[in-house]
Amino acid sequence: MISRKDFVFTVGYDGSTAVVDGSLKRRFGSLSTEELAKKGLFKQALCSAVYEAAAAGREPQLEGILEAYNAGTEHKLAHAAELKRMFGVFEVPEGISRVLVIG
Repeated sequence: MISRKDFVFTVGYDGSTAVVDGSLKRRFGSLSTEELAKKGLFKQALCSAVYEAAAAGREPQLEGILEAYNAGTEHKLAHAAELKRMFGVFEVPEGISRVLVIG
């Protein structure tokens, strides 16, 4: 499985390769899910919550991220599932065998 830091800062995939934003990873890689959301890094916070839930074998708890998102934007979302759709993050992908760090 891809590491948490790599998944949180992945910007895309090329087959079985995850493309990771190295600059963001170095700067914010030590932050928790809640801290990422407070910093306005909502996609990264969502990825962190999805990763942690997958590692624990449960559903992600996204209410805190949804609240932080709604507090910081004019485009309010009604449900946590809308966060997943908006950012395109649903699960930790299987079969990632390589990580390419850029930046």
